[in-house]
Amino acid sequence: MPDRQIHELINELSCILVRYSEKVVQQLLHALHNTEAQHEALQQGSYGNESTNLEERCLTYLALQQPVAKDLRAIVTIIKINDELHHISDLSRNIIKRMKEIQPEMVEHFGFENMAMNAKEMVIKAIDSFVEKDDSLARKLHEMDDAIDTTHRNIFNTATAMMKNPDADIDQLIASLSISRYIERMADHAVSIANEVIFLVTGEMIRHAEWSYEELLKSRNNQ
Repeated sequence: MPDRQIHELINELSCILVRYSEKVVQQLLHALHNTEAQHEALQQGSYGNESTNLEERCLTYLALQQPVAKDLRAIVTIIKINDELHHISDLSRNIIKRMKEIQPEMVEHFGFENMAMNAKEMVIKAIDSFVEKDDSLARKLHEMDDAIDTTHRNIFNTATAMMKNPDADIDQLIASLSISRYIERMADHAVSIANEVIFLVTGEMIRHAEWSYEELLKSRNNQ
């Protein structure tokens, strides 16, 4: 395939990826809002068909054209970002399901809406860094992720402390911990997208360390 056609195809696949990301971000926004929007988001599913179709087009191109160098890196990056977006979509659906188990007061108490908005901004910036091929913007997501990790850690510590109260609603607190974890995982996936962009632009590979519940427990015990 001539270089011009290759670049046109990569641009087309990139545009499809960006449109997919916009739907995923919209689904994320619905996760913590009114019941009607949540129901609509659940009905839409996780956009699995769109994700699968994009992946299949990329894999078909790789198999038939066997690109090299930058073209190969670009296609592989699209595949990986597509996968990260699919995970974010699934996490949004998980949040919507868990939201049915807690009262609005709990959402406000733990600041989930603000936490989710920060995760949304991370996803948007990660995709922007891909579109603009801006590794500097991509690197900024690591600092944003640190802030969400801190929020998640604080929610974990607060919720586990509240569980010691004999009058505590344990089920709501457990659901709250799950929601916090889901949002934190969204941020992790946004960072993974950013890391793919950094690799695409510079060739530098960055490994992203993720928090485990064991580390959360350790941080709580050290307080």
